Amino acid sequence: MVWIFEFVQRFVERGLDWNFIEVLVKMIKSFFIGFWEGQKLFGETIAIVINTVLLSVVYVIGVGLTSIAAKLFGKHFLDLKLDDKMKTYWIDLNLGGASVNDYYRQF
Repeated sequence: MVWIFEFVQRFVERGLDWNFIEVLVKMIKSFFIGFWEGQKLFGETIAIVINTVLLSVVYVIGVGLTSIAAKLFGKHFLDLKLDDKMKTYWIDLNLGGASVNDYYRQF
């Protein structure tokens, strides 16, 4: 900020003219453009850091705790065992056992 006052002081000593005002306006404009770009860069950087931290925490809590709970209770969400004796791994749902009225009143 000191350089601005020195700049103004030099032109006041010489006498104000339109060139001074034009240069001053350009300096102020370039300052605010630089300030805006700096704020934008800062915001983008902070967003990347916060999103990375938050998503990592959510992943560890959500997936990690679910995985630990599933291992404790012996739950397997996906059957990965291969059986050479089976022709197909298709599982019949046996949907024909319910009456039509049961399908109309599901809740």
